Amino acid sequence: MELQFFKDFDFTNFWNESSYSVRDYIEDYPNDEMIASVESELGYKLPASYIELMRYQNGGLVNKSCFPTAESTSWADDHIAITGIMGIGREKTYSLCGELGSRFMMDEWGYPDTGVYIADCPSAGHDMVMLDYSKCGKEGEPEVVHVDQEDDYKKTFLAKNFETFIKGLKDEDEFDLD
Repeated sequence: MELQFFKDFDFTNFWNESSYSVRDYIEDYPNDEMIASVESELGYKLPASYIELMRYQNGGLVNKSCFPTAESTSWADDHIAITGIMGIGREKTYSLCGELGSRFMMDEWGYPDTGVYIADCPSAGHDMVMLDYSKCGKEGEPEVVHVDQEDDYKKTFLAKNFETFIKGLKDEDEFDLD
């Protein structure tokens, strides 16, 4: 597959190939029909970089699970952590339209409907990572933000786009976790 994004990114050891990841995250590769159907259901056009990554592997747990922040969050003073990235589909528990997907987080947990929730965090629903369309409209290039349910759904800016977010993920051992 010819990459339009992530050209200089090494995906070796990016995904965590555990049985949990296979069972709850990794969907079949999304075809154009599935992508259009999920976009229609969610009401947002998914970024091309996200679609490209999901055509490489459609969701899963990640080995580099931390992203640095300029301000403290409920997770840490200097970063957030994710568990996994949701794939494009409906079959797996943690997919965009799955049982605990983006719409569920808005409808059942009260998360703001200003984007698509793409990554869950180790807090079991108390914070999420979202593609935030509030500045660009439903067809634009969304920013990536951390949304903290415990702090009145406070948004913390992470990255200008999805590709920058993925490239910025770090190993947890790069942070002082004490």
